[in-house]
Amino acid sequence: KQSDGTYRISATVRHDDTGWEHYADAFDVRLPDGTVLGTRVLHHPHETEQPFARSLSGVKVPAGVTMVIVRTHDKVHGHGGKEFQLDLR
Repeated sequence: KQSDGTYRISATVRHDDTGWEHYADAFDVRLPDGTVLGTRVLHHPHETEQPFARSLSGVKVPAGVTMVIVRTHDKVHGHGGKEFQLDLR
């Protein structure tokens, strides 16, 4: 949690990027009900950098929420892979 009350969410992503046609192109931070709180767009493939870590700053989490879900997205399959539940307590 940052001093302004928002969160900085860091994620380590592992995906079999094969080039510009198929790579992990984003990760979302969302509530259990599916509400997306923020998306970190990944602008290029990471074929030789696996796994890789990126962050998303300025995520506004509603009062009383104690857990968010981080999920990835790729250019071919959309959302998928293992979702991660992040405890904010």
